[in-house]
Amino acid sequence: MTTQTETGETTAAPARTAAEPRWRAYLPWALGLLLLLAALGLQSQLYSGQERTVSAIFMFVALAQAWNLIGGFAGYASFGQVVFFGIGGYFTAVAMSHWHLSFWLSLVLSGIVAAVFGALIGIPLLRLKGHYFAIATLGVAEGMREVVTNLPDLTGGGAGITLPTVGKEATTAYLGNDGFYLLFLALAAVAVLVSALVARNKFGFALKAIHQDEDAAAAMGINTTRTKVVTFALSGFLTGLVGATYAFQQVTIFPERLFDVDITVLMVVMVVIGGSGTVLGPLLGAVALQFLSEYLRQNYTSIHTFLLGAIIILAVVLLPQGAVNYVREARRTGECSLLANVRRYRL
Repeated sequence: MTTQTETGETTAAPARTAAEPRWRAYLPWALGLLLLLAALGLQSQLYSGQERTVSAIFMFVALAQAWNLIGGFAGYASFGQVVFFGIGGYFTAVAMSHWHLSFWLSLVLSGIVAAVFGALIGIPLLRLKGHYFAIATLGVAEGMREVVTNLPDLTGGGAGITLPTVGKEATTAYLGNDGFYLLFLALAAVAVLVSALVARNKFGFALKAIHQDEDAAAAMGINTTRTKVVTFALSGFLTGLVGATYAFQQVTIFPERLFDVDITVLMVVMVVIGGSGTVLGPLLGAVALQFLSEYLRQNYTSIHTFLLGAIIILAVVLLPQGAVNYVREARRTGECSLLANVRRYRL
């Protein structure tokens, strides 16, 4: 292949073999498959307490990836993401307790209901930007918690609701530690897969364009409203699935736990520390933060919360763009200094 310069001279373009880009394209998928197989093999090496801890890590990997779709790729920081978690959990509880549906059917329906709810509230809320959107989503989550609390006949109200897991009323046998480990792993794998597919297609490019300059994206022909609403619904679907699984695992659920804003905070912190707008960032952030939290809780019982908070603050100050984005920038520029990184982002 040849190219023509401004002076009219013809030069040969640098040759690129087809094998190299193919190898690079397939490498992330191969690594993902290896991680999945490693996680499956790890299960046999864990005792019950460790298995529950790793299951919680998988849960937050899925939640972080779901939040990253709207907060990382699109740049709309949802502080009420827990509303989808709560809706998924309570829909499953109601479906199994009152309608006697199986958990598996309730799981799918919970995701769909959360997605529909996300689309409905997304149409008005996604017209807001910045902190206005963040506060509005937080208000929706708090409002939904009050709705659930004030429907005692349906949801059990403040006293909570218990899912039927034993006896004649049980429509699905309790999965146990092994079953929930595999289910949370599957949800984490699905969330990572969805995030990877979004990042590599036109839909993901549209989200990144919206993040960079929404007005310019609209001027280029992107239907920004539809793109944002679909993303919000997809994020809600994944979060609803996780909430439904968590409710079945806990058996008895309460509004204060299912709609706890701390769950949203953890999602946000995991994505920010790992690197928002990337696929690997939320995965690494969730794993690192959960392992660190568990380690500090076991070894520094009285001050583990203080230490975790201090480490999070330090990480955000030194790596405001997230670990994955920092590594990418360091490889591109050759600059690895953390102090230079702080100055670059003017912190």
